[in-house]
Amino acid sequence: MAKKTAAQRDAESALDAAKDAAKDAKKLIKSLPKKSAKKLKPLVEDAEDASKASKKKVADRPKKVAKKATAATERLQEATARLQAPKKAEKTAKKADVKKVDVKKTDVKKVDVKKADVKKAAANKPTAQRSDAEKTDASATGESPSTPPLEVAEAPAAAIETAPAATPADVDLSTLTLVELRARARAEGRTGYSRLSKAALLDLLAR
Repeated sequence: MAKKTAAQRDAESALDAAKDAAKDAKKLIKSLPKKSAKKLKPLVEDAEDASKASKKKVADRPKKVAKKATAATERLQEATARLQAPKKAEKTAKKADVKKVDVKKTDVKKVDVKKADVKKAAANKPTAQRSDAEKTDASATGESPSTPPLEVAEAPAAAIETAPAATPADVDLSTLTLVELRARARAEGRTGYSRLSKAALLDLLAR
């Protein structure tokens, strides 16, 4: 049995490619509109005819057989690609729409989380205000609300007389609460202290 030449092998490969292209195109025709399918059918038939070249033709004129089969395959593949392009574009658009919907859902979740944080902050505000008020009352009376009053032994009269009276300047400002610092600023006739932070108030009162 004679060995096949390179041209004969190329011809057989071209015939197989034409046969496969025709087979794939037939499957595609089933999902296409009638008008598009009608345009594609003649190209499918050409590819099928080109793939059915006899062994004698392949042996005698391999280059001609390969050329015919390759041309039919290329025409069919180009037409198939054109018809599939709108479908691919439609699928891509649908995927993009799905992604947009997912992004919107994520944004809604973020808004819900922010609302929940605002509610928590609003719920915690009264507690913080009560705590500041309790601290103010405690500092005004000199007692701690959580600890019972302690019995203080009376100091000798001489010691009381010699002890210097505490002045506002002797108090360590850093130990005072924000409410107490604001009250002190108000007592000293300061202005613009209501929105200051504790650090800013300390700086203001230290001047």
